[in-house]
Amino acid sequence: MNMNLLDKALVVDKVNEAYNVPLSKEQVQYLMCKRSLDVILSFLGLILLTPLFLLLAILIKVEDPKGPVFFSQTRVGKNGKLFKMYKFRSMVRNAEEKLSELIHQSDVQGAMFKMKHDPRITKVGRVIRKSSLDELPQLLNVLRGNMSLVGPRPPLPREVSEYTSYDLQRLQVVPGCTGLWQVSGRNSIGFQEMVELDLKYIRERTFKKDLYILLKTVKVLVGSDDAY
Repeated sequence: MNMNLLDKALVVDKVNEAYNVPLSKEQVQYLMCKRSLDVILSFLGLILLTPLFLLLAILIKVEDPKGPVFFSQTRVGKNGKLFKMYKFRSMVRNAEEKLSELIHQSDVQGAMFKMKHDPRITKVGRVIRKSSLDELPQLLNVLRGNMSLVGPRPPLPREVSEYTSYDLQRLQVVPGCTGLWQVSGRNSIGFQEMVELDLKYIRERTFKKDLYILLKTVKVLVGSDDAY
């Protein structure tokens, strides 16, 4: 879905109305440690996972030679800042155009679209989405600072346009590749429950809890039925 200037203004205006919590000295120190961990792990991940990136790129191209390997999408980050989030392409080339036909079939209530049997997903896409391998290019977003390893998932502008001022509190922090929502049930959890989990994370976040979520994410991905 293309976003015009009016959409951008709406996002920024709504975020400015959200709650704003000042940071303590301990929180500032935590954020410095968090950013250091993000840079180190994302950099190492991009280097060590290069062979896997090449393999996935080949598989995607074999199934659809004319389609791109990567998919980029505008997302809303901290304080409403817009950025391009990267993934391995797991859907057909015209997936965004077909969304309007499926938007009312979402399996999740609220300002979020999730469909378990989405007809736009390719054969390779089903495999890499199930294992969350399609998310690996987001390590580049982490390295650039658009995202963190741990934090609330970055929403789409059309989703944010439906947010209440309460929901907008999710945008107080840098969004993440994984978070409390993912390790607590992921797609089996509704939108409002996701918001509550994200706000709980924002209130209680510590370096130790971030490490716990990262470790829990690995465990969840090994045998989860919630990813789609």
